[in-house]
Amino acid sequence: MLVHRQAIRALILTPDHHVLLCRIHTPGGGRSFWIAPGGGLEPGETQEEGLRRELLEELGLTGFEAGPVVWRRHHTFDWGERRISQREEYRVVHTDRFEPVMTDPVEAEVLECFRWWPIDDLDTAAERFTPLSLADILRRYLRDGAPATPPDEEVLVD
Repeated sequence: MLVHRQAIRALILTPDHHVLLCRIHTPGGGRSFWIAPGGGLEPGETQEEGLRRELLEELGLTGFEAGPVVWRRHHTFDWGERRISQREEYRVVHTDRFEPVMTDPVEAEVLECFRWWPIDDLDTAAERFTPLSLADILRRYLRDGAPATPPDEEVLVD
């Protein structure tokens, strides 16, 4: 059964160009990879409302400004027994470094750790990141600022 959902993710950047990522594994202890914090929207929730809820639940982060949309993706993938078709927006959130605290028990089951990554280290790391173009997305934002219009949606099917 194919599950359709909308999602929001945050590219959380510090002034010294570090990005906060979460290493998670697929259900059942499968493969691990790094993702930006965020997740699926609740029914009737706006992107900004969902972003605030997700960052509170996953990181304990409050009092931030929801920044611009810098990337969009339509990703279809398997998650446990479900096939998910997920449309995602990635927004930049600027903040000082903080210690993230996971309070969502469902997300905690797949979370392995948090890490502040120097953006310049993403290209040479032996780790798997999603999106694969994460370093390019962040460098383009830091170099050029936010796009004037939301970027075209990348389509990815696993």
